[in-house]
Amino acid sequence: MKEYWASFASLLGVLAFCQSLLQVIFPPELRFACLKFFNRFFHLFSSYCYFDITEIDGVNTNELYNAVQLYLSFSVSINGSRLSLTRALNSSAITFGLSNNDCIVDSFNGVTVLWEHIVTQRQAQTFSWRPLPEEKRGFTLRIKKRDKSLILDSYLDYIMEKANEIRRKNQDRLLYTNSRGGSLDSRGHPWESVPFKHPSTFDTLAMDPVKKQQIMDDLRDFANGQSFYQKTGRAWKRGYLLYGPPGTGKSSMIAAMANYLSYDIYDLELTEVHNNSELRKLLMKTSSKSIIVIEDIDCSINLTNRKKNNNNPGTRTYYDPEMRCGSGSVSGEDGGGNSITLSGLLNFTDGLWSCCGSERIFVFTTNHIERLDPALLRSGRMDMHIFMSYCSYPALKILLKNYLGCEESDLDGDVLKELAEVVDKAEMTPADISEVLIKNRRYKQKAVSELLEAFKTRAERNAKSGSLREKNADDMEDEEQEKRALESPKEGSEFEEPCKKEEEDEEKRK
Repeated sequence: MKEYWASFASLLGVLAFCQSLLQVIFPPELRFACLKFFNRFFHLFSSYCYFDITEIDGVNTNELYNAVQLYLSFSVSINGSRLSLTRALNSSAITFGLSNNDCIVDSFNGVTVLWEHIVTQRQAQTFSWRPLPEEKRGFTLRIKKRDKSLILDSYLDYIMEKANEIRRKNQDRLLYTNSRGGSLDSRGHPWESVPFKHPSTFDTLAMDPVKKQQIMDDLRDFANGQSFYQKTGRAWKRGYLLYGPPGTGKSSMIAAMANYLSYDIYDLELTEVHNNSELRKLLMKTSSKSIIVIEDIDCSINLTNRKKNNNNPGTRTYYDPEMRCGSGSVSGEDGGGNSITLSGLLNFTDGLWSCCGSERIFVFTTNHIERLDPALLRSGRMDMHIFMSYCSYPALKILLKNYLGCEESDLDGDVLKELAEVVDKAEMTPADISEVLIKNRRYKQKAVSELLEAFKTRAERNAKSGSLREKNADDMEDEEQEKRALESPKEGSEFEEPCKKEEEDEEKRK
């Protein structure tokens, strides 16, 4: 036994001598060159190629590394056996990730790839203005050589797009408003934000299902239409005008649009914007994938129909404040120093400055569409006009399901028939109906019966007021006819007097 140990010790001594001899004869640079040569030699006969994606590129963070990590998180959550869990700031979801030195297989267009997450200790670093992490992280992508062109041309772009989509879904949406008086926050931004938690969706929106589906299809086509807008040479934006009586769900529609597309909302308060230049700066500070909202635009500033205002254009001069500031401006005491013009607002929605971002939606709301200038309503500015009407029978069924949990089969057939007959005549808004249902949401039958009574009462009131309006209209028409009859002789006499004067003047000349 001692002989074996003695021979083993002598063997270790020979190996140690050979190692020291090799280090003297072959310096580290030469050994590294030899290893590199052998790796290249073996790679000539290998059918795979490898790509390294490091976490830090020099001193900057590698955006591709973050995108790959986020993209693989969904595949890892299904296929992985050992996972790491993270949750980012302003995120509503937990992200799964690969553990250190773990692998996962992915496929793209029928091509199989292998991802490996490699984590190694970083060597001790000297003094640096920006200290690097102690661990060196990166992903290694292994693909077959024949698939190299497909992966580099399409796969990595696909990963970036999917990562942005995942990040947008996981991140909490924000509701922005412009700062009071155009002031800037601590970071120099003119917008202040709060988390957007509005629960409205298209499923809960009380609206005709057919019309609702048309809006959803239009929104989805817009969100997926980047190539279409580039091909047609149009700015990637779209405008929606929501108009109708108060309480018909215009604000809920905006919230449903934001939740459907996962967009942020910029609520623009025009009364806090002093001039057109400030309006453009606010537009430049908005992000892509956002909805820019101006609610009650007919009440914000004076942007009414110019045809109604220009009753006597011949008497107006350049020194008129409205002519100097542009049609639709507000200045002086009435507007509190606000000099936004209609031209500035039109350029904001459809001019060159509207193209400074992409994938943005403009939404205007109003209770009186007839007060708005036609230039603001044309296609290209407000592409889709959505009338938010009084509650219809299909919308009523959605409200009953939302507040009472009642399906159509849960209610009596006669009651449903009465509701269907009277709901259009009542002309009640979804807000009014919701208030009736909320008060009695614990007692479904009582809520339905009170709602039916409210419908009948409102329908009778509308019928009486409608007949009264018709009577008043007839009386006004009779009065107008009498006025025309009384004014017609005067008009004739006024026309005859100048003629008689001309004849008298001619006789005197003769």
